[in-house]
Amino acid sequence: MTEETVLMKGNEAIAHAAIRYGCDGFFGYPITPQSEILETLTLLKPWETTGMVVLQAESEVASINMVYGGAGSGKMVMTSSSSPGVSLMQEGISYMAGAELPGLIVNVMRGGPGLGTIQPSQADYFQAVKGGGNGDYHLITLAPASVQEMADFTGLAFELAFKYRNPAILLSDGVIGQMMEKVTLPAARPRRTEAEIIAQCPWATTGRVGRKRNVITSLELRPEEMEANNLRLQAKYRQIEAEEVRYEEIGVDDAEYLFVAFGSCARIAQKSMEMAREQGVKVGLFRPITLYPFPTERLRALAPRMKGMLSVELNAGQMLEDVRLAVGERCPVEWFGRLGGIVPDPEEVVGALKEKLM
Repeated sequence: MTEETVLMKGNEAIAHAAIRYGCDGFFGYPITPQSEILETLTLLKPWETTGMVVLQAESEVASINMVYGGAGSGKMVMTSSSSPGVSLMQEGISYMAGAELPGLIVNVMRGGPGLGTIQPSQADYFQAVKGGGNGDYHLITLAPASVQEMADFTGLAFELAFKYRNPAILLSDGVIGQMMEKVTLPAARPRRTEAEIIAQCPWATTGRVGRKRNVITSLELRPEEMEANNLRLQAKYRQIEAEEVRYEEIGVDDAEYLFVAFGSCARIAQKSMEMAREQGVKVGLFRPITLYPFPTERLRALAPRMKGMLSVELNAGQMLEDVRLAVGERCPVEWFGRLGGIVPDPEEVVGALKEKLM
């Protein structure tokens, strides 16, 4: 498959990109609004062309444990779900983080709590960024804001997951998953051979007779060793924070106010920024691309120049906590958002800026 430009949904772009980036296996379960990922993979039948395994598991619990097993053997494996389904995966995700296994989890968020609604939301920020399972761990968290980034970040997430031996999550939402845009899909990359996997992943277990077996586990009964494992993980997280921060700035150079938004809200906030500037208000947009590691230092550096920042989110202010921690007392920080699956109009965001900060 050569590079190709097509029109498709964000969910479909993830499926196509996974095949082209050489994914070895997908294990998932249907749930709105992400079901097209599994459906598209089933229609494309990559097992006939690349050998990629595509399997609908009996539940989200089963699917994440299949990812755990595949990752433990050094394979490039992934799953996808939406908010309630990802909640069911938390034990397996924590186990993967504890065992230092690479893997990709896609969460196309919907409204909650509980079963909630099938409408878009960004209310799984805490779950992804803070770690929804037990223990002190982090997921490398990428937040796409376009169909193109749904495709691109699939490859980037796998790259970072293997670089740091850590699960990565692509934190999308129902708007980006269901919307259609032009996307350029990458040229296909060959799947790695068994010899390449063994060479690249010396930590992996293969189960082959006559070959050293590595034990994949997150269990350690000795407190001193468990503390040493945790300290090693924390050192890895500090390295990720130093090397993998990503963000986008639009109209920031002359801005007096700043919208901070990710995913679909960043698209809305960009239109709000344009409307505010037409009204004579100098507003910029700061879009975190990595929610973990969060771009704390850059926001902190921008804060003294601003009269105020507005965190725009489809939740009750979950990212707001990280924005305020970054900014401190350097400038006022307020929040605007809608809950339960309601997506705000750009005019509402401009109105909130004027009401809360001007």
